[in-house]
Amino acid sequence: MEKVLILDFGGQYNQLIARRVRECHVYCEVHPYSMPVAAIRAFSPIGIIFTGGPGSAYQAGSPQVDPAVFELGIPVLGICYGCQLIAHDLGGQVVPAQDDSAREYGKTETWYDVSCPIFKGLPEKGISWMSHSDYMAKVPLGFQLTAHSCACPNVAIADDTRRFYGVQFHPEVNHTEHGAQIIRNFLFEVCNARGDWTMADYKNTAIRRIRAKVGSGKVLLALSGGVDSSVCAALLAEAIGSQLTCVFVDHGLLRLNEGAEVEQAFSKWKMNFIHVNAESRFLLRLAGEAEPERKRKIIGEEFIRVFEEEAGKIGAMDYLAQGTIYPDIIESGAGTAAVIKSHHNVGGLPDYVDFKEIIEPLNMLFKDEVR
Repeated sequence: MEKVLILDFGGQYNQLIARRVRECHVYCEVHPYSMPVAAIRAFSPIGIIFTGGPGSAYQAGSPQVDPAVFELGIPVLGICYGCQLIAHDLGGQVVPAQDDSAREYGKTETWYDVSCPIFKGLPEKGISWMSHSDYMAKVPLGFQLTAHSCACPNVAIADDTRRFYGVQFHPEVNHTEHGAQIIRNFLFEVCNARGDWTMADYKNTAIRRIRAKVGSGKVLLALSGGVDSSVCAALLAEAIGSQLTCVFVDHGLLRLNEGAEVEQAFSKWKMNFIHVNAESRFLLRLAGEAEPERKRKIIGEEFIRVFEEEAGKIGAMDYLAQGTIYPDIIESGAGTAAVIKSHHNVGGLPDYVDFKEIIEPLNMLFKDEVR
């Protein structure tokens, strides 16, 4: 399966980059910028995308990629900070903008060199979404300038020989006209992607991975009844059947009759389904709490405690399964992202969890992909 690797430098739009790639039917994963080169080789991507980020490439302590990445022979697209990092690491010069005219924020009129592969098929002028206060005073040897604005002569750079490209703006956001086409061009014109990945492929791969990991072991699923944990339950049921025990916790915050509906929905699979009425327990723990983040932490810890207790009643369980999805991880501040909110299956986990390992087959999917 062809894959694109997105290296995360802490930008606010990084989920959108992955969305845009997958909308082109190309599978991708987001990993921290610190991913070792050996792991990148093992991942074997057809292309690498550097995301934006709040840092400055020239500052000590700023997020950096192993320079060996540029020796792998893999095409690279740098976005905003990622573009400046390419310039900085390959011999160019990135400096703070000296006046407001060199800083760009928001919708910006931009001119493209449409002979550049990533701008193929675009009009020569369009609107791009800028967000940068640093400036590429010098581009590296071998790079050409391929886009400009009124304030910035080097909005985009390209080294066609090594297939390295950088844009100072954000093509992944809707505010950038033709932004999706720019990403598509990188995938198909530069990386020679086939674009034949589908969610059915993901399902089949996930089932194979679950079977390989679990073997003859037993899995306890943290089932809330929502879309994420329910799809996780269906995947596990298809993969391991009766080796799965679903503990459905009715915490008293569900819709009318939802508990019975959840139980009925899973009756078609040969799994062990345990319906736990824990309404009074949860409401007692939440009594007097007004701060949302604190509530999430309480709910997360109580969920795990209930699962551990049920596991103790039914015998040893090897794995805990959860319906964690990628936005849960990002919003909970994993990797280089800032904390938006903790999710009960990520930031709310207590330090001690009495299982061999946690299985999260949906943790690289977005909500609509899960549906």
